[in-house]
Amino acid sequence: MSGFCSRLFAAAAVAIIIFGAATPAHTAGALAVGKCGAFGHAFDFKDARAAMDAAQKQCKGNCKAIPMKRACAALAVDMANPCGAHGYAVAPRISTVLNKATRSCYQFGGKECVIRTWACDARG
Repeated sequence: MSGFCSRLFAAAAVAIIIFGAATPAHTAGALAVGKCGAFGHAFDFKDARAAMDAAQKQCKGNCKAIPMKRACAALAVDMANPCGAHGYAVAPRISTVLNKATRSCYQFGGKECVIRTWACDARG
């Protein structure tokens, strides 16, 4: 009986893997950026509009939503003055997006830029 149970469990695990891989992943995401380090992010939504709306709901104040599709997004802020310089980026890989967001913050006058938030969507 235990051999039957282990074969049944293995078959169920294989079915979950096969059918789980066959279902399409939601690939829309967004990063919302506001003043003084405010942010919101959303990922794995069906479409960009839904992701942007969800990200903006999380962000306090007047925020700009930046869509990402099968990518990563990051926000860097100047910790010396969180209401001052900031930078954000969207790129296919997390290492690239972290570097770009930090460089962008420094380009806008930041002195101690650090990553405030990041998110990756689907294959990002």
